[in-house]
Amino acid sequence: MAKLYFYYAAMNAGKSTNLLQAAFNYAERGMATMLFTAAIDDRAQPGRITSRIGLEAEATPFDAASDLKALVEAEAHKRPLSCVLVDEAQFLTRTQVLQLASICDVSKIPVLAYGLRTDFRGELFEGSAALLGLADNLVELKAICHCGRKATMNLRIDNAGFAVAQGNQTEIGGNDRYVALCRRHFMEAMA
Repeated sequence: MAKLYFYYAAMNAGKSTNLLQAAFNYAERGMATMLFTAAIDDRAQPGRITSRIGLEAEATPFDAASDLKALVEAEAHKRPLSCVLVDEAQFLTRTQVLQLASICDVSKIPVLAYGLRTDFRGELFEGSAALLGLADNLVELKAICHCGRKATMNLRIDNAGFAVAQGNQTEIGGNDRYVALCRRHFMEAMA
């Protein structure tokens, strides 16, 4: 039985690296995969998954209007797919998460989705909430706070390094805009 996996973590836990390693493992065995990444993430080239340690791969960009099930079915008609991998899964819609579940249940292709659990206010993203509710397996990847404890929160910072408490849920950025913290240090920074 194919399963829907949700690998979640705070920033800088190696989610994209883990995804790219999984894709490499499938390719090394001669198995085809299909990779997706959020079109809104413009830190790298469009349609490209990149990790902080230098790994990268081509991917199909998705936005809220993308029909992931149709895209996977079209690709599966060209070649048998062994796995679908989704980066930046927090940006999925609930409908797209249901499509991913259908890819597992009907098309019998496993789906590995990687993303943030919460935003800079500690609130769930739509895609993350749907994945937490529907995934067969939930896997937390570990990020480290500056104190050495597990980082579970994403603190948004301004250009001077101060905590940002207001703003749009989505603001694309890396280490220049976000810091992974344990809950205690996140709450202290937001106070």
